[in-house]
Amino acid sequence: MSTRLSFSQYRLEAEVERCRADCHWDKIPSLVEQLTAARLHDDDDYRTLLLAEALLEECLLENMTLLKNSTPLTEHSQPKLARAKAHLDGILCRGLLEPHYMNEALLLLAKVHYVQGRYRDAQGMCARAGVDDFSRHEQPVYQLRMLAEAFVIKGLSLDHQSMSGASRVRLSEREEECLTCYLMACDAGLLYLQELDKTVCTPSSKTAKSGSSAHHFDLDPGFFLQAALQSAYLSLLRKGHLAQGTHQLRRVMRAVESRGSQSFRKTVARRLAEVLLGSVCEDAYWDPLSPPPPGWLKKEGVTHPKDAIYPSSKPPQRYNTEGAFCPQDVVEEAVLVLLITESMASGEAVISRTPEHREARESSMQDASSVYDLLSIGMARRGQYSMLSECLERAMKFSYNEFHLWYQLGLSLMASGKNEGAVSVLKECVTMRQQDPIPPLLAAKVCINQLHWLEDAVSLAAGVVALGECAGESLPRAHLAIGLCRSMQATDATLKADRDEFNRRALQSLRKAQSLDPQDPQISFCLSLQLALVRQVSEAMKPLELALNVRGDDLHSLHLLALLLSAQKHYQHALDTLKLALNQHPDNFNLLFTKVKLEEVLFGPAAALQTCAEMLQLWQSRYDFTRLSEEDDTSSIPPDPGPLSRKPSGLHLTLPDFQETETGVYHEHV
Repeated sequence: MSTRLSFSQYRLEAEVERCRADCHWDKIPSLVEQLTAARLHDDDDYRTLLLAEALLEECLLENMTLLKNSTPLTEHSQPKLARAKAHLDGILCRGLLEPHYMNEALLLLAKVHYVQGRYRDAQGMCARAGVDDFSRHEQPVYQLRMLAEAFVIKGLSLDHQSMSGASRVRLSEREEECLTCYLMACDAGLLYLQELDKTVCTPSSKTAKSGSSAHHFDLDPGFFLQAALQSAYLSLLRKGHLAQGTHQLRRVMRAVESRGSQSFRKTVARRLAEVLLGSVCEDAYWDPLSPPPPGWLKKEGVTHPKDAIYPSSKPPQRYNTEGAFCPQDVVEEAVLVLLITESMASGEAVISRTPEHREARESSMQDASSVYDLLSIGMARRGQYSMLSECLERAMKFSYNEFHLWYQLGLSLMASGKNEGAVSVLKECVTMRQQDPIPPLLAAKVCINQLHWLEDAVSLAAGVVALGECAGESLPRAHLAIGLCRSMQATDATLKADRDEFNRRALQSLRKAQSLDPQDPQISFCLSLQLALVRQVSEAMKPLELALNVRGDDLHSLHLLALLLSAQKHYQHALDTLKLALNQHPDNFNLLFTKVKLEEVLFGPAAALQTCAEMLQLWQSRYDFTRLSEEDDTSSIPPDPGPLSRKPSGLHLTLPDFQETETGVYHEHV
């Protein structure tokens, strides 16, 4: 009978420790009843301690939003908090508990004081418990969690206490003390998660393993454990200590992963990528396995990283870096951590559309969206749009009706030259946001410039026109797109009647576009070109003058002006205009080709041949330069070569694209 009782005692004690380690506070009351029935711990203070901890933790979980906003909790509005405090005060007044349980009561009361906004009392309780001397060796797993929370409570309490009359030296000492607490809290928190993972992953039976794993995945770290894990790098970055903050983020990423730390590691990876992409330039980069450069540390007022100055007595286990891959530049490291995070985020995304999973689905979508946004920034710096589109395509399985990710996918497909897919995705974006004029115009752009799907482009632009005033500044652009499509259809038409009809529609749409936005030089230019195509040369000069008044150095407008002057047999004026354009664009073959034609008319074949010889030399130098630039690239993320496409021959005028005013790919012949 005594053996059975001893086993019962052991089982109950182990169950209590497991529930405290796993943060399963709802099971504590039933365990307390079992302890009472088994007559374990004849004094009631131990059982009272367990009930006080369960009440306190449940209260904290219910008020996470208030805690994150640093809003103090009151006993009047929080009955669970009041009961927990009363239990702890009684325990400390009686003083009957064993010393290590008494320390736990002190740490719990420090937590109560902190959430009530009594930061000095919280700091005093941590001092009474002897947090700085608290040993981590041979302790139950739940005490590692309490230790991490105690360190962060002490640090946060110091941070919240005002020192308006303190000297600069005292303020510096206070900051150092806070940071030491945060570093200790982070290491203790990581060690707690690693030790907790060991207790879950090494059960005595397959059944126990299955049950324990379920408990482990349900672990809610709570406010103080989250703060323990994050406060060190957040404090460093908030104070502008970029190098040390980056170093701390890397230290956390090198800690051996546990299942309880996966969500936290995703947060750390995103923050590390944000810092690398937003604050670290290429020349100032240092590799992840090295400490920050002395120059960075000197600017931040230290000589060594803080973790070297304040080492932990028992740091968490870290991965062996021998033979490990090491990124060579800032973008490479950012993309590496983001790809790892993306695989985790996409694997844990909630696909179910049922109402009860709405909150979890929105949270997972927000996490994934932030990762893909950072991936877009990092991969765009290397021109890796094809790889980016592949990543975004993986997100489609859980991105039903999520406009942002679909829109990002459409843009990445455009940039990588996957034109048919881009149009298909952008059409889906049009369905999601029917009042947004940008996606249909982008789809029309691809249809016009790359695919020559003119009727599709007209249909997309007509949808924007149907929005009327709701389209805003995009309305004249929609009419411009329709005008360009009709003009290109006129060029493709074989029957004169069809060609005349398309030209008439093109002029109608372009004139409408100019009436809506007369100050747009691109619209005026396209109208002038269309008038020139139907041989209304004199009338074409008027909109072209408007375009040149707004943008006098525009290459295409100057070229068209020279062609219109030559069409009116003003060859010398046309040549002077070309020379003016060539002063600004000396390497443009379109201008040089037109110059050859004019010189042949004005000065004869000899002058034209001289210009042809100069063009050949220019072509050769360009070819050599292009070949040399393709020799080598030291980065392991080379620029995406992009799709192979037929380049303009340089023999005809190149129209600017209707969506981008600087470059163009739409072609017409004059």
